[in-house]
Amino acid sequence: MAKKNRKHSPGGWQDWITDRILRGAIWLALRLPVRARLWVMGRLVRHVVAPLAGYRQRAMDNLAHVWPDMPKDTRKRLADRVADNAGRTMIDNYDVQGLLRRMENATLSGDGLPHIEQARASGRPVLFVTGHFGNFEAPRAALVARGYRIGGLYRPMSNPFFNAHYAANMHALSDPVFEQGRRGTMGLIKHIREGGMGVLLFDVYDSAGTTFDFMGQPAPTLTSAADIALKTGALLVPFFGIRQPDGVSFEAVFDAPIEHGDPVVMMQTATRRLEARIHAHPEQWFWIHRRWKPKRQRKRAAARMGP
Repeated sequence: MAKKNRKHSPGGWQDWITDRILRGAIWLALRLPVRARLWVMGRLVRHVVAPLAGYRQRAMDNLAHVWPDMPKDTRKRLADRVADNAGRTMIDNYDVQGLLRRMENATLSGDGLPHIEQARASGRPVLFVTGHFGNFEAPRAALVARGYRIGGLYRPMSNPFFNAHYAANMHALSDPVFEQGRRGTMGLIKHIREGGMGVLLFDVYDSAGTTFDFMGQPAPTLTSAADIALKTGALLVPFFGIRQPDGVSFEAVFDAPIEHGDPVVMMQTATRRLEARIHAHPEQWFWIHRRWKPKRQRKRAAARMGP
């Protein structure tokens, strides 16, 4: 008799319970003053969620992959700070109106600012690119608070119960927001082509991407952002929400637009811009996610080589 598959499917009771716990934690945190809630969520993810879910070890493994000479205790301390920032970022983005108020008077800097303002005045589309760094929603909130309309593309969560309010929260910051996939990408392209502005995060593993170095190690990277910019004539502007030492405020930095040309070269330029931010603030990049997947890359390379 065949054994039953014990792995739960999306939408099962485990997902429902997980979502209820997360909803409860978010609800309770939002009852606290801003500094207190950020501290609580940072510590919760740092000391409870990251160790139990394996996020701390994954971050340490990624750090060892990029910086093999880094001592283990240093990697652990850095992984803990990464988890703290992740917890703060999550609760930052669940207080949409609060984030908009905080970013209304935040410092905006960078050579890209006059280009963005000129594009807005002339109706030229703009596509912002960024990575899982600092709080990637902070620069978007800074512009929305100043009257801009910034669309985006998001990757849905595997837990459908959590995804329902996660997606609604993204829409609350600024529409239009599209779910990742062919239909969503076409929707974003249409929005950009009509003179709109949007955001794409590009620092994710995708086997269909072109492989070039990220932080000194090969990483498949999609050229989607560059392709969209070339199709629509949009400015391609990297931006970054850098969390300040107080753990609460941000500086929103808008880099100079990336020159149009070969899509791979454009994305390599975007990658170099992100790398510079990570080197300056390594604790603010999301080392938790699987950016390189070296074992999978080796298997794919071996399969291409054949017997």
